Amino acid sequence: MGMYLNGSAPYFLYRSEFCRPYFVDKSDILRDLITLANQGNSHICITRPRRFGKTVMANMIGAFFGKNTDASEVFDKLNISQYSEYRKNLNQHNVIYIDFSVVDDECENYKSYIGAIKNNLKMDIRETYSDITFRENNSVREDLMQVFMEKGSRFIFVFDEWDAVFNMPFVTEEDKKSYLLFLKGLLKDKPYVSLAYMTGILPIAKYSSGSELNMFIEYSMASEPKFGDDFGFSEIEVDALYEKYCCKCAKSQEKTAVTRNGLRYWYDGYYSKNGEKLYNPRSVVASLTNNNLGSYWTSSGPYDEIFYYVRHNIADVRNDLALMIAGEGVNAKIREYAATSMNLTTRDEILSAMVVYGFLSYYQGKVYIPNKELMDQFNEMLQKENSLGYVYKLAKKSEEMLQATLQGKTDVMEEILSFAHNTETPILSYNSETELSAIINLVYLSARDYYRVEREDKAGTGFVDFIFYPEQKDLPGIILELKIDHTPEEAIGQIKEKQYALKFVGRLGEDSGKMEKILAVGIGYNKKDKRHHCLIENIRLAGQ
Repeated sequence: MGMYLNGSAPYFLYRSEFCRPYFVDKSDILRDLITLANQGNSHICITRPRRFGKTVMANMIGAFFGKNTDASEVFDKLNISQYSEYRKNLNQHNVIYIDFSVVDDECENYKSYIGAIKNNLKMDIRETYSDITFRENNSVREDLMQVFMEKGSRFIFVFDEWDAVFNMPFVTEEDKKSYLLFLKGLLKDKPYVSLAYMTGILPIAKYSSGSELNMFIEYSMASEPKFGDDFGFSEIEVDALYEKYCCKCAKSQEKTAVTRNGLRYWYDGYYSKNGEKLYNPRSVVASLTNNNLGSYWTSSGPYDEIFYYVRHNIADVRNDLALMIAGEGVNAKIREYAATSMNLTTRDEILSAMVVYGFLSYYQGKVYIPNKELMDQFNEMLQKENSLGYVYKLAKKSEEMLQATLQGKTDVMEEILSFAHNTETPILSYNSETELSAIINLVYLSARDYYRVEREDKAGTGFVDFIFYPEQKDLPGIILELKIDHTPEEAIGQIKEKQYALKFVGRLGEDSGKMEKILAVGIGYNKKDKRHHCLIENIRLAGQ
């Protein structure tokens, strides 16, 4: 049992996941991998954003196939145990498992980094096949070929974070080329390869512009439906986890601080290629474990900072940011390979990079800010980066706008809306509901610290309405409607006529809340004099 060859680490790490209260069974992917491994000379690469369960899946694969460990205690309880080929493949394969993101803290150059990997792997091979007389100066590839020729042994390679090396500070451009040649020599057209399974964030295509790794078939979230539901959590899976959470809290007599709608609002919003909505798995598990809805997004360097991407071409993406903050999707041509560029310049390159790294989701030709967890990251950027121009100016006014609304200061609200108009905001033409929505979201950006802000049903044209669901019980609910060439009185009349206040019923029922106060906010905009007029009324739910 070695460090890389048939090591026990993948099993023990996966067993730890299996024993956690919010474990999700994703073992069905093994059916496809069993077929590929038995065919031989199969190569697949799965690319996903960070925190989408790639390493857990890699550990599962290593634990299932790898020899020298009996994993039946775990896998007998999983879905894969129902597969007819289950027993024939459980712990029956040689597995070489390497996490390429692991680097010694004293490593100073690529030669020592890759040298340690090669030496450890050669040692594993020679200890496992001690009855073979290996040539002294063999490479890893030559040792594996000798094993195959003398023993007929084949191997499954599981390489996690294969692209981590490209972001290591000591790795040069020449080193990157050497690394690709190492992988090519090890894996391409080799009879000892049953299956090569790699995970990463970035696509192979950018790095391997020639034929080095063209034997791999790549599966990304945006471009390939296969394996789409194997990473991230589906609605059904989160329903099951939430039921476990409620039972766990009831058993321990702990109050449930997480709602099902809250999980959806905070962590949903990604899409597989076939259109299934996916949740960020790490954040869902952290939220349920901690009994708290909050941000579990962790930064691991400049690539995880939104402004790192936006700064390259602020002029081209500023309006897109305003629309996406409003919850709208913007058209984009996603080129995943562009994410590897250090000099993102075009709008599509910037948006592509943000999709690859998980800041944006992509579906049917449009990109979106997926959820509140990510929306908070964008909000923070909008309120501190003055280079964003009008978007920054409006965001900075948002706390004042919220307080004016809560205090009924309609004159201040009108001043802020006039300020917004006078910034010559490009999207403030009021020609569509999308543009209206963007402006309202910007001037109420700070409200998201206290409210769950959602666009609600629309009827007709020329207005947009929003519902502000309070996160704190001492805050009033807010219903806001904006009408073009109509008075704020008419806007409030519509709120009452359509009984929008009933939107709060049910939404508050999850935590047994009761709305004490609801503010109806009507905003009228006159195209002739280009002035806004505001009115606020207190309304109550029927029966209160």
